[in-house]
Formats: sequence, structure tokens, C-alpha cells
Amino acid sequence: MLLIYTHKITPRVNYIFKHFFVRILKIPITFTTKVNDFVVHSGPKITYSKAPLGAEFFIRSHDLLFEQGINDVDIKISKWDDVPCFFPSKESSTIPFDIFAASFYLISRYEEYLPHVKDVHERFPVGESLAYKNGFLEKPVVDIWAFKFLELLKIKFPNFIYATREFKLISTIDVNVAYRYKHKGFVRTLGGSLKDLLNLKFIHFRNRLLTVLNFREDPFDTFSILLKIKAEHNVDTIFFFLIGDYTTFDKNISSANINFKSLIKSVADYAKVGLLSSYFTFNDPERLKKEKLRLEYILNRPVTCSRQHYLRLNLPDVYQNLIDLDMKEDYTMGFEKSVGFRASTCSPFYFYDLDFECQTPLKIYPYAVMDVTLKQHMKLSNEESLAKILELKNEVQKVNGTFISVFHNETLSENEYWNGWTDIYKATVI
Repeated sequence: MLLIYTHKITPRVNYIFKHFFVRILKIPITFTTKVNDFVVHSGPKITYSKAPLGAEFFIRSHDLLFEQGINDVDIKISKWDDVPCFFPSKESSTIPFDIFAASFYLISRYEEYLPHVKDVHERFPVGESLAYKNGFLEKPVVDIWAFKFLELLKIKFPNFIYATREFKLISTIDVNVAYRYKHKGFVRTLGGSLKDLLNLKFIHFRNRLLTVLNFREDPFDTFSILLKIKAEHNVDTIFFFLIGDYTTFDKNISSANINFKSLIKSVADYAKVGLLSSYFTFNDPERLKKEKLRLEYILNRPVTCSRQHYLRLNLPDVYQNLIDLDMKEDYTMGFEKSVGFRASTCSPFYFYDLDFECQTPLKIYPYAVMDVTLKQHMKLSNEESLAKILELKNEVQKVNGTFISVFHNETLSENEYWNGWTDIYKATVI
């Protein structure tokens, strides 16, 4: 048990210390505000305050963890050895910055509450991110800080028994469009066929006709391949199905279609299934509730995990809506246009609501890489995409974190756009 002395135990202090020590480093902790209790403690202990009590392990505190609400925060990036850091401390501190305040700032997504210009989909843009601006978006710096901190603890308290966590990998599959041609109804099929002919896409017209007539498999129907890879290599896999009503941004099969329902049920027999909340649930909690109930009706079981379509995340509103519906996990935490770690961590964490100053029961699973980001937004070749994936995976492995990837069922279609990506997917998850 690690004893922590601080002059005031706030919800922020309690939250970030438990995440840092208990969830990342697997070190049990307890707090005290009494100097006498700290002095007589014979086990490992650290001080987190404005001044040290003696010659102990001391971290000089920034004001952030003792404040409430959102305030302007002055941030200047410096270095701790070769790792970026901020909130610098004076020389008396064992390390040169307030590692806990900095971790809280990043994990709570404090910057996303501050004034910023939203993108066309009303999202916090990657260009506004502190990590992106300062070149550490592709590093899980909170976890890196924690493991550097651990090495100092081991030197200071060599007799303490330290546990280790294991590297985990989670493959998430977004099913925006379950089938390219099949089960779309007469009107959509006719419209797609006429569009192919008008645009002189005769090969697409032929493929559509053959698929609808059941002379060939639908190219987006890659679920058996994904489930085979999951089974053969014991890959922790979650499928997120979009079952919202048809809109400009949501174009999946109708949730009333018996074939689509059958697909969802069959996938759920072998893998975890979650809700891919449609585009307009972003600011419509009733629509979100309707879609959750719809998927639960199909599965005949509670739905506890979700991801927002188009990664539309507006803090804290979206998460508060999920909490109201008893969602337990969300997998939206990432940027569409850049790979990396939006919250600067590769460890799942509980959402801290800055509006109510409390830890919530909603667990956030930050992902590191998405297929569309590499291919469409970063314009990388297949070789460059795989290299980037393995680079990020290696960063997570070095800190025994959780590596989460986002692929789509169509990515394994091996069509002209996604040619070669089945092998990339296998290399990612195996």
C-alpha cells in the first residue's frame, strides 16, 4: 500500500491518483491529510502538496486538481528527459512537473471544454489538440509518464512488491453498411442501378445485378472472415452495428429487414455486439434511446457499449446521455483525421464529468488507429499504413496498455479501394 499525503483530498485528486496508480501501475493507494500519520508510516509514501514535509518523495502540486469548474490554463511544453510534459515544478520536486495535474488535464479532456472552433460535423478538431500541436499525439504519454515514475518508485522503495499488467488488444468493427448491394429494398436498388448506368459504371451495375440475384457473394459480407480470424487467433472483437433510420449520413440496411436482424443475431452468437449510434443522436437523446432499445430487442439482451457514428463527441453532453441510458462502455475516443491517442493514454478510464466534478460509471476505451484515417485522410499506402499501425501497437506494448483498432466490415472486401487490407487487418490483430 502506497500512502499519499496531500493537503486536501478533492474528487479530482482521488480520481487521477487511482487511475494512475491502481489502474495503470497496479499499486494500491491510500490518502492522508494528517502529517503525523504520514511521518510514522514505515511503508512507501509520497507527498503531493505545495511544499515537502522533509526529504521524502515529493511532487509539487499545481492548482488544477484543487479547483472546480473550467478555467483558462497556461500550458508551456517542456521535457522530462525525452518525453514532453507541462505544469513545471520547482527544484524541490522529485520530478520536474506535476505529473498528476498534467495527466488529469489530458484524460479528462479539459481542453475540449474550453472555447474552440468545431469542424463541419460539430466535433473537436484534431488541430485544436494540445497533443497534436506539440507532436505527441502518437504517444500515450500518460502511460509513459507512469512507467517512468514507476522506475523512480522502485529506486526509492526497492523492497515493495510491484505487480505488472498485461498487454491487451481489442479489435472493433464498425458496420456502417452491412451489405453493398443486397437487402436494400426495391427503391434503393433501382436508384443505385440507374446511378451506375448514368455514371457509366457498368462493372458496378453488373456486380450489383449478380449479387442481388444471388449469383455472387456481397463484397461487404465479410463477417465470416472476421469471425474466423477471431476464433482462430482468440481476438477480442466487438462489432458496432448502425441501426438508425436512413439519413444522409446513415445508410445501413433497415433495422426491420429480417436478413439484417439475422446477421446481427448470428454475429452476437460469437462476438460482443454494441451500438453504433447514428449521426443525429449527437444532440438527440430520445433518438439514442430508441436505437438502444431497437438493438436490445433484436439481441434480446442489454446493450452496454457504444460508439458514435462519425465520432461525433461533444463533451460532456454525449457521455451524460449514455450514462442516463445505463451504457457502461464507450469507444468513440479518437480522432477521424489523425491516428494516435486523443486522451494521451492507452488505458481505459472512467469518464470524469467536469460539470458535476465526479467520476462517472461510464468507462472510456480510447482507440489508437482507424482504417479510414490511414487510407482516406492520411493518404498512406498499404505498406505505410501497416507500418504506422505496428508503430502505434509497439508504443502500447511498451507500456503494457490496451491497443484498440477500428476497422469496417467493408475493409476486408478486397475491392479496388481496399485491395490488400485483409492482410493488414490480420497483421494488426494477430
